[in-house]
Amino acid sequence: MPLRRFVFVSLDIFRIYRYVISMSWESIGRPEARRTVGQAVLAPSGFKIMTSSEPPPEESGDKQQVRTQHLSARVPESVGSGVFSTGIILMTGATEFVVDFVQNLSPPAKIVARVVLPHSVLPQVIEALRKNLDMYKQKFGAPPELPRSEPKKRPTVQELYDELKLPDEMLNGKYANGLMISHGSSEFKLDFLTNMYPQSAVSSRVYLAAPQIPRIIESMTSTYQQLQQREQQTPPADAADPPDDESPDEQ
Repeated sequence: MPLRRFVFVSLDIFRIYRYVISMSWESIGRPEARRTVGQAVLAPSGFKIMTSSEPPPEESGDKQQVRTQHLSARVPESVGSGVFSTGIILMTGATEFVVDFVQNLSPPAKIVARVVLPHSVLPQVIEALRKNLDMYKQKFGAPPELPRSEPKKRPTVQELYDELKLPDEMLNGKYANGLMISHGSSEFKLDFLTNMYPQSAVSSRVYLAAPQIPRIIESMTSTYQQLQQREQQTPPADAADPPDDESPDEQ
């Protein structure tokens, strides 16, 4: 899969890197208490915002099922507990975005979830995150702003991944074309969905500390805008120069 754009956002209390591969680090402990005050649902046709408290999951054998007004999704036992992330690596492929969720609580830093999103889904994800952040601010105020600083040396992509632990079972990632978001006073929960017949299911569940959300929205927005700029600069196939009639096109 050709990768044309890399954006790394991991949160650090002392520094943050902003460049083609942007990085920063922060060790934010996983909060114990959760109380959802808002929820957004992203489906292939769009997203739905709800302000009611998060409904409790329904037990069904070895699986759970989360419900909203217009969408229900099965939660497989393997993803029910979720993972905690301190930042993301966002990569752009030819037809999809790859989102690597990084956890940097103790060395070595590791990737705890890899989510693959179609290009058309990312702007809906951004909008859903923005609306949830607005609801968060109305209830709790703005999350603390993370410090910014410039790196002395820009690492290559290879150097970046050499420092990260990526388990073999995560190499393929988890496809998602939908998202459910809930948040409490200190964290956001992202449930990435596969909306397919006959039942939607949660493919990945990720927890993020609230201060990470504005930075993630900023990086996702920048990455999507750069993709749009590249697509506008690429001439359509029928506008390309026609082949020379004298040049053979078959043997």
